[in-house]
Amino acid sequence: MDILLKNAQIVTLNDNDDVIPEGSIGIRDNRIDFIGEGNGCIEAEYSKVIDCKGRTVMPGFVNAHNHLAMTMFRNYADDMKLMDWLFTKIFPLEDKQTDESVYWGSLLAMVEMIKSGTTTFADMYFFMESTARAAAESGMRAVLSRGLQGESGEEEPDYRLKESDELFRKFHNSYNGRIKVMLAPHSVYTCSEAYLRKVAAKSLEQEIPVQIHLSETKEEVSTCIEKFGRSPVKYLEDLGLLNDRTVAAHCVAVDDDDIGILASRRVNVVHNPGSNMKLASGIAPVAKMLEKGINVCLGTDGASSNNNLDMLEEMRLAAYLQKIYTNDPTVLPAEAVIRMATLKGAKALGFENLGSIEAGKAADLIVLNTERAHYYPKHNIKSAIVYSGNSADVETVIIDGNLVMESGHLVTLDEERILYKAQKWASKLTGQECPQP
Repeated sequence: MDILLKNAQIVTLNDNDDVIPEGSIGIRDNRIDFIGEGNGCIEAEYSKVIDCKGRTVMPGFVNAHNHLAMTMFRNYADDMKLMDWLFTKIFPLEDKQTDESVYWGSLLAMVEMIKSGTTTFADMYFFMESTARAAAESGMRAVLSRGLQGESGEEEPDYRLKESDELFRKFHNSYNGRIKVMLAPHSVYTCSEAYLRKVAAKSLEQEIPVQIHLSETKEEVSTCIEKFGRSPVKYLEDLGLLNDRTVAAHCVAVDDDDIGILASRRVNVVHNPGSNMKLASGIAPVAKMLEKGINVCLGTDGASSNNNLDMLEEMRLAAYLQKIYTNDPTVLPAEAVIRMATLKGAKALGFENLGSIEAGKAADLIVLNTERAHYYPKHNIKSAIVYSGNSADVETVIIDGNLVMESGHLVTLDEERILYKAQKWASKLTGQECPQP
């Protein structure tokens, strides 16, 4: 579809960080082919024209760490410590998940993400072909990974790695490049050294990027030091798992030496402030990491530990937390945190053609209603989005040049049916009957 967005305020996030007060964006063949001030373009050249008067257009958000189907456990197990939450509540329920429950849980997450302006996400879970099917239907851009756990590095059959191989074979760079696949060893505490070495070798041989939970809590770090004599960061470096294609989620409990290693290896770090706060995991030293040149982006983590997938909220939490953590209100300003939620996330996930509004780039755009009271008086649009905006402001979402939501109405997904199916499956998994929507 050829689309023209006219009369829009445009937050480009290009190299010059331009904000166009009023202009137009032309979309053709899934890409941005025109950006200009004023509205002197020929509307007749486009089959779809959207008037964005009083609206702001910006790049879609990139949620760089998630577990989509954990929407099934939202508000089920709250106010618990991470390891208790995982091992006594979440892991037992996850053993009951099926390909169909993951499919509907993934669709539920996609409804929420699209409606709050996320256009790209990274997921680590299982029954991932179900999530791939959901991503294909929704039109979202996705990086999918079969979560890997294991004790042995020997060559006997490993069903998780086999499922990961199948996922890569079937879906990597599929749907016009919208879907990519990574390897995803869960963590240093769920994978043996032999198993991690096996994954590292596969990543190197097949040039497949890796995402992993890393140094999420002090307990994880102290246990790793007790067992292996070094921090999780140093441990993974020795195993060959840290490089510029590695996406490390959390990195809360890292010291200066760890940060130096992450920087030298050019590891991409995903900050998950909402989840880290709720689980009392701590506050990642994002300011220090940024000072060292580390590519730090944002994620929500799963909806059972957040408990939403709202990247607008995540931006605000990230900015506020660093100011408190450093006792410096100038740290992580609005301009920086917007880039973490867009350009930097795209870079971490290997989508170099995303994250800013420039001719030739993929057309992943969102339209915000900035005529609402909380945007007035109008001074700095980027500050307004980060510190005043909310997910209800998202009106229209375009991914890969296609409309997936227009004027608040989902185009590709049947929201009512998804809510019904997700509730039915959640009740079945947890054994708790809940009223239907």
